Amino acid sequence: MKYRQLGQTDLQVSEVSFGTWAIGGAWGKTNDKEALNSLQYAIRAGVNFFDTADVYGDGHSEELLAKATKGMEDKIHIATKFCRAGDIYDSANYSEETVRAYCEASLRRLERDQIDLFQIHCPPMEILKDGQVFEVLDKLKDEGKIRYYGVSVETVEEGLLCLKYPGVSTLQVIFNIFRQKPLEQLFPKAYEQGVGILTRVPLASGLLTGKFKKNASFEDDDHRNFNRNGEAFNVGETFAGLEFEKGVELSDEISWIARDRESMTTAALKWILEHKEVSCVIPGFKNIQQVEQNLKATEVPNFSREEMEKLASFYQQEVHEMIRGAY
Repeated sequence: MKYRQLGQTDLQVSEVSFGTWAIGGAWGKTNDKEALNSLQYAIRAGVNFFDTADVYGDGHSEELLAKATKGMEDKIHIATKFCRAGDIYDSANYSEETVRAYCEASLRRLERDQIDLFQIHCPPMEILKDGQVFEVLDKLKDEGKIRYYGVSVETVEEGLLCLKYPGVSTLQVIFNIFRQKPLEQLFPKAYEQGVGILTRVPLASGLLTGKFKKNASFEDDDHRNFNRNGEAFNVGETFAGLEFEKGVELSDEISWIARDRESMTTAALKWILEHKEVSCVIPGFKNIQQVEQNLKATEVPNFSREEMEKLASFYQQEVHEMIRGAY
C-alpha cells in the first residue's frame, strides 16, 4: 500500500481508502458478516483510513467500523460526517448544542474518544457563508473531541468558499473521469493551501466499472433506483449526475482505459490517483472481491500524457454538458 499526506495534517492515509455508505444501507441488500470480513481484509492489506457518516444506515456503518477497528484506534483513522440527520437548511442544526450532540453520538457508535476527521455533510451554501458552524468545530477541536475537521461539498463553488476558513483541513468532492470540473480551480487552490482532497463517487455509482447494460435494474432501497433523477438528494451523488442510459454509453466509449490495467474499475481509480492534489480515493464496497479489485489500482500502469489528454478532451466534448445538477 502507498500512503499520502492528508493535506497539512499529521495523518498519512492509504491512497486507496474506503467509503462505507454501501455497507450501511441505500445500496440494496447488506450483510454485516461480509462487511466486517471486507473491512478486516482491507486493513490487513494496509488500508488505514475509512470514511463514514452518521446517516449511513442510521449509524450502522459507524458501528461496523467500531467492531472492525477495535484495539487499532491509534492506527486506523476514521472520518465521519454530520448534519444530514436533521434539517440541513435550519441554522439550529449547526448550533453548538446540536453539533456537539452529533459528535458525541458518533463517538459512542465508533467507540472512540476522538474523531480523526469530522466533516460537515454537504451543507447548503447559506450555512457555509454564515460560518458559525466552523467556530463550533474549532471548539470541539480545542477540546480534543475531534482531531481535524473538513467539509463534504456538492459544488466547486462551495469548495472554494470553504477554503476561506483556515480551520478546514480537508474537502471531500465528487471526482472521477465523468466529473473533472474540480481540476480547473478547486484542486490547484486546495493544493496551494495544503487542504487535503478526498474523492468520492470515484466509479460514478458503478458506471465506470463497465459492468452495466442499459436495461440494468436496481433494488427499491438502492439509491441508484430511488435517486436516479435526484428525487431524494443531490443527483450528482448518483451516477455522478449523468442520466443512467447515457452514462452506460459514455462508459462504453472509454472501455479502452482497461487495456493493461486489469479492469475499468482499477483504471478509473488509477486515473484519480494520477492527480497529486488527491490525498485518497474512497470507493465503496460490499464484499472482499470488490475491496481486492479496488486495491489493485495502486499496482496498475500509469496513464500516459496522451491518454490523460484524450480523457480530458472526452470530458469537455462529450460529458460536461450532460451532467445534471449544480456542480
